[in-house]
Amino acid sequence: QVQLEESGGGLVQPGGSLRLSCAASGRTVTIDAMGWYRQAPGKQREMVARLTFRGGVDYGDSAQGRFTISRDNAKSTVFLQMNRLKVEDTGVYYCHAESSWGPVEAPRSADYWGQGTQVTVAS
Repeated sequence: QVQLEESGGGLVQPGGSLRLSCAASGRTVTIDAMGWYRQAPGKQREMVARLTFRGGVDYGDSAQGRFTISRDNAKSTVFLQMNRLKVEDTGVYYCHAESSWGPVEAPRSADYWGQGTQVTVAS
């Protein structure tokens, strides 16, 4: 099992910045990738940024050029630096972890989600 704890959400004005943190605990050695997803009111959850522990990074279209995902290896923590925030960035941001373990002939995997942190961008 992996537990995820997010922090750093809040209210910010358009053009401002926020930094989200997600600390993983439990069987962190099984984690292959971590990322951030966002769910705005009335919309489906969408990927904002994803980082694989082998070094790959992906960003959603809305995050390109404004958000940066990074990782503190020692603390199993992932950060999302959000700059030049827009009203449409408002939503609940969820931390996500992809985990796999087991022998090659019988691999197992699981997805884990944090409880979410609210980000509100408003004047």
